[in-house]
Amino acid sequence: MIISRGRRYIFIHIPKTGGTSMALALETRAMKDDIMLGDTPKAVKRRHRVKGVPTSGRLWKHSRLAGIYGLVTQEDVENFYIFTMVRNPWDRLVSYYRWLRVQTFKHPAVTLAKVHNFSNFLNHAETKSSIRREPYGSYVRDANGVERCALFVRLEHLEQDLNPLESHLGFAMRPFPQTNASKREQDYRTVYSDQDAELVQTLCSEDIRRFGYAF
Repeated sequence: MIISRGRRYIFIHIPKTGGTSMALALETRAMKDDIMLGDTPKAVKRRHRVKGVPTSGRLWKHSRLAGIYGLVTQEDVENFYIFTMVRNPWDRLVSYYRWLRVQTFKHPAVTLAKVHNFSNFLNHAETKSSIRREPYGSYVRDANGVERCALFVRLEHLEQDLNPLESHLGFAMRPFPQTNASKREQDYRTVYSDQDAELVQTLCSEDIRRFGYAF
């Protein structure tokens, strides 16, 4: 997550959508007072800037817009250029599962991924509930529940979707860095049964329809 008052933008980092690459691209031109939360080099160095700041939610790499009040005001939220990245849900869920499998921190999703194959993980009630209640738009809603995102950058369509962002920033972001990739199959489709593919179609129907994704 990045807040730049100088360039008047807020970047919300949705997990496993290519957001670390976006953060790296942004921090190459970071301004001195930009607030960064994450594990990129400049974000790590600037963590102390938000220590002890009371906010409306948890401050971390994947903070939601509604959770960063205290660092921003409602006026900021209504006037800053807010953007995020999204990704084909079928692809994202495979990446998420592979990432969870190698984590060591305590979390129910980590435990599920380590004891189940992909199909059982996906079909678990806890996984389905989590996916269903967190469409991409939920990350960029303000404290009043109003979606404030000016741009959703699709990972699969960077050449097209980066254009309005570059216009706002005033500098080019290409070539776009690639980092934090999970070790996994190159073609996510090979992981799915027909039934599991249909399940994702149902769970992520809002995002699939909104951003034109297909299996």
